[in-house]
Amino acid sequence: MSIALITQNRGAANVISCDASTPMREAVKLLAEKRIGALPVMRGGSVVGIFSERDVIYRLAQEGEICLDRPLSEVMTAPPITVDTTTLVDDALALMTRRRIRHLPVIEGGAMVAFISIGDLVKHRIDQVEHEAEAMRIYIQTA
Repeated sequence: MSIALITQNRGAANVISCDASTPMREAVKLLAEKRIGALPVMRGGSVVGIFSERDVIYRLAQEGEICLDRPLSEVMTAPPITVDTTTLVDDALALMTRRRIRHLPVIEGGAMVAFISIGDLVKHRIDQVEHEAEAMRIYIQTA
């Protein structure tokens, strides 16, 4: 099963993102207001990084509150690790586990079409396993 099936009902216009010039303070406020863990950071229509809760913690620990006035381009995780719509869900999960990340921009034709979290992928896999278990129960009952 590919990422395209998970993202087919989502649009890039619904992705909450920030420009690379946005001050960290504003991005932190947006994370809190929207109750999200990460934002794709954009420059000229392209994803240039990811700004996450981890970035906030690491920067505050290293620099203190002065970092809050720095632009995201200086505090984000870059370059972003991305997948495309043809990437298999299991491959995306393996990538996230291996790289210890929780969010991935989905790229198609050079443009971001979605932003997925490890929660999105785990939910999809759980739904798939439940569907397979139900099919097996039905098969056993009719055999």
